[in-house]
Amino acid sequence: HKNIIERELEGFGIRLNKKPPDITFRRKAKGGIAFQNTAKGNDESLPQIDVDIATAICKEYKIHNADINIRKPNCTTDDLIDTIMGNRVYMPCLYVMNKIDAITIEELNLLDKVPHYVPISAHKEWNFDELLEKMWEYCKMLRIYTKPKGQIPDYSAPIILHAVKPTVEDFCNRIHKTLIDNFKYAWVWGTSCKHQPQKVGKDHVLEDEDVVQIVKKA
Repeated sequence: HKNIIERELEGFGIRLNKKPPDITFRRKAKGGIAFQNTAKGNDESLPQIDVDIATAICKEYKIHNADINIRKPNCTTDDLIDTIMGNRVYMPCLYVMNKIDAITIEELNLLDKVPHYVPISAHKEWNFDELLEKMWEYCKMLRIYTKPKGQIPDYSAPIILHAVKPTVEDFCNRIHKTLIDNFKYAWVWGTSCKHQPQKVGKDHVLEDEDVVQIVKKA
């Protein structure tokens, strides 16, 4: 069933646990197909995309003028097609395998070779902590805690940020769009700081479970 679902999603343009290919594609008005492959470390035993292949693919999609630059080693024709289409969705996927309480250690060791998976037992509530941590990791979600002036941090309701490198400005905008207009500076406690606390500006990059206190303009 796993393979069937993955094939169905692939057919709808959803790429699981993949990153967008490092290929630049730009249409232009004239000049034909300008092709470059600047990738280093290509495996010569694998088929490589050259100007003829790139031109043929573009022709299939009625594209006669474009700039193409491949920067990642061993890109495939599917990677180039995905880039040309421009509507592919790349998302993380975590496979949760239940009922590990009903299998042997040997079978569990075999499952351990499956990528992107977490074994659990819903009935006995085994391994829920790892599942939760993996979900945070795969979704690239960060928990940022607020600290009102003169009070202890509020650990009950963290602000969730999804950006890869979220800043204090992102944090402010997540609370309220107008908060950044009155922003003066912030005090931050956590792994993103060199000392505790650290006075930072709006461009400071936050890390998971940082504590932030916003100081507004007078």
